Amino acid sequence: MDLGIAGRNAIVCASSRGLGRACAEALAQAGCRVVVNGLDEERLKRTADEIATATSAEVIPVAGDVSLSDTQDALVAAAGETDILVNNNAGPPFKDFRELEREEMLKGCVQNMVTPIEMIQRVIDGMAERGFGRIVNITSGSVKQPIPGLDLSSGARAGLTAFLAGVTPNYLARNVTINNMLPGMFATDRLQGLVKAAVAKTGQSVQEVETQRREAIPAKRFGNPDEFGKTCAFLCSAHAGYIANQNVLIDGGRFPGCW
Repeated sequence: MDLGIAGRNAIVCASSRGLGRACAEALAQAGCRVVVNGLDEERLKRTADEIATATSAEVIPVAGDVSLSDTQDALVAAAGETDILVNNNAGPPFKDFRELEREEMLKGCVQNMVTPIEMIQRVIDGMAERGFGRIVNITSGSVKQPIPGLDLSSGARAGLTAFLAGVTPNYLARNVTINNMLPGMFATDRLQGLVKAAVAKTGQSVQEVETQRREAIPAKRFGNPDEFGKTCAFLCSAHAGYIANQNVLIDGGRFPGCW
C-alpha cells in the first residue's frame, strides 16, 4: 500500500534502537525524510546510515536527550516543516513505588509526559496551518494494564494520554491527528532490562523468566519491532486522517478486556 506520505518530514524521538528505530525505518520505507534521535551519538549515526542505505531515504541524526530544550530545538530545526512526529522516550526502571524519591518521580513525569507535550507544542500549529499532521505517542500497554514496579511509567504515560485527549479535537478539522501506540512485550533492549530485573528479584534464570512471559501472551511470542513500526507508519499515513484519540494496543492479545 502507498501510504501517501512520500516527501513528508518526520521526527522520531529516541529512535537509535528498539521500537523507535522500527518506526523510523518504516517511515523511511514510506518515502519520508526522517530525523532520528538518541543519546549515543555513534550508535545513532550508525542507525541513520543503516536506515538510509536500506531505504534510500534521507535520514538525519540529531544526538541528545529529547527531554532537554536544546535537543528539541535541534530536532525541529533539522526537520524543517514537520509533518509527522513520533514521540518516544526511555521509561523509568523497575522499582517498588515505596522506594521512589521525589526527584525520580519528577524525572519520570518529565520523560514520559512533559517531554512529548513540549514536542507537540513546537510542531502542531505549523501542521494545522499546512493542513496535514500526524502525531503518534509511544506509551505502553501498562496504561491499560498496569505492571507492579513500573507504576511511575504507567502513571506518567496515562497522564499524557488524558492530557492530549482534550487537545486532539481542536485540530482534527485541519487534518492533524494524535494517537497513542501501546506496546506489550516486544523483543527490545527494554524487555531485556525488565527480564534482568525479574531475574534479580526472583532468582530464576533468564530462560525461565522469558518462558513465563511468553506463555502469558496468547500469541506465545514476543512482538517483532518491525510489526510495531509498520503500524506506526499507517497511523502516520494519508489514509489515517479519521483515526484520532485512539490507544492502539499491540500486545499479542495479552490484555483480557474488550476495549
